[in-house]
Amino acid sequence: MSNVSVVQEFVLLGFSHLHEFQILLFAFILLIYVLTVLGNLAIITLTCLDSRLHSPMYFFLCNSSLMEMLVTSTVVPRMLADLLSSHKTMTLAECLTQSFFYFSLGSINFLILTVMAFDRYVAICRPLHYATIMSGPVCVKLVLVCWVVGFLSIISPTLQKTQLWFCGPNVIDHYFCDSAPLLKLSCSDTHHIERMDFFLSLLFVLATMLLIVVSYVLIVAAVLHIPSSSGRQKAFSTCASHLTVVVLGYGSTIFIYVRPGKGHSTQLNKVVALMTAVVTPFLNPFILTFRNEKVKEVIEGMSTRILLRDPAARGAPAK
Repeated sequence: MSNVSVVQEFVLLGFSHLHEFQILLFAFILLIYVLTVLGNLAIITLTCLDSRLHSPMYFFLCNSSLMEMLVTSTVVPRMLADLLSSHKTMTLAECLTQSFFYFSLGSINFLILTVMAFDRYVAICRPLHYATIMSGPVCVKLVLVCWVVGFLSIISPTLQKTQLWFCGPNVIDHYFCDSAPLLKLSCSDTHHIERMDFFLSLLFVLATMLLIVVSYVLIVAAVLHIPSSSGRQKAFSTCASHLTVVVLGYGSTIFIYVRPGKGHSTQLNKVVALMTAVVTPFLNPFILTFRNEKVKEVIEGMSTRILLRDPAARGAPAK
């Protein structure tokens, strides 16, 4: 045993097999990342500045945008650097740090999506009690609970991974330090950690999805009792965007983390993970917010005020 060297660094394969497309892939992912950050920052800024968006629904949307921006930022900058670098190594400490924040922030995002479903349930099924149930302090507490639970739940498996021993290959077949490819390289017994990872996946993915499904079953039952078709359409429209985000986020995550044989990393896993880390955070601002009528009104109002303040913008000679 003393003659066996201990692995100190890991090599991320990423998309090394796409040699001729490295620059093109870098430009594409960089563009998507910049638009993702700008889009989510725009949502956060609009929510903070305009009083018309100071409601529980937009408060949760603002937190969801923050989570999307942080989740993609734990993965994409390093991925972009590796696309242009021949030195694609990462120490165990860097690997576990990235993994901790990626899974913690992802768990928090799933919890916030569940809270958003509960908010829509209260708004549609118990409208007379909405202001009391979803008061400002309650909303803040719900988000704080999501943050605390998300971070605390990932601490234990991360600490256990620091005790693992790596003595063999050091190549991670992924573009970030995902849990399953890392455990596959360990010379230690990882069955306990794998079971814990799977349990957390069930808890944060399937359990929260079940709560969302129950919320929407109750919502649909309540909406069908609304006498006017315009009222039903308005109620469904407030939920359609959230449901679209749920389908996108949960679909790719379930494929990767809540299925047998997840320890076998494949090219398909990397493509699906790219959807979760890059594409979905890019689409969410447009799905959740920019298609919303009230947000459109806020954007149009701000644009009008900017034009009125700037003579050059409206074609008048500046004084």
